[in-house]
Amino acid sequence: MNDAHTLRAIQAPIKARYRERPREALVTLRAEGRLGEGLSCRVETGKALVTAGLHPATGGTGEAACSGDMLLEALVACAGVTLNAVATALEIPLRGAVVRAEGDLDFRGTLGVSKEVPVGFDGIRLHFDLDTEAPEERIEQLLKLTERYCVVYQTLCRPTDVRATCRKV
Repeated sequence: MNDAHTLRAIQAPIKARYRERPREALVTLRAEGRLGEGLSCRVETGKALVTAGLHPATGGTGEAACSGDMLLEALVACAGVTLNAVATALEIPLRGAVVRAEGDLDFRGTLGVSKEVPVGFDGIRLHFDLDTEAPEERIEQLLKLTERYCVVYQTLCRPTDVRATCRKV
């Protein structure tokens, strides 16, 4: 599915169905993990099992995936897929692209060393290196629409309601 016609043909009936029956467009995505050995959590991604652990800056060994890295990887994955779909829909030829994300963390917050330092990323930067002959205005349009339709990007850019609960089993 590397052409706009095929993409539109696949998505047209889905879009029509969602226009007619909006509730069918509401989907709940889920993730689940189980505590593993040491200070780890094993997460089933749907395609593979990932063991997440402490980042070396907080005492981890570096052998397990860091959840902060996983967040950036989710952003890169979503932005890359969205960029590819938007480029296809707009018929912007890409010979290739590299998507990179980087974020700044001050681990004093996570470790409780300083209450003045927030826990979490202080800033995240998303970069696209595109191999294309497309003019700048088309690239700007591609970036604007990629930002607009990337689920992870939009979730990170706007406040969302996240609640934690706890129960005994």
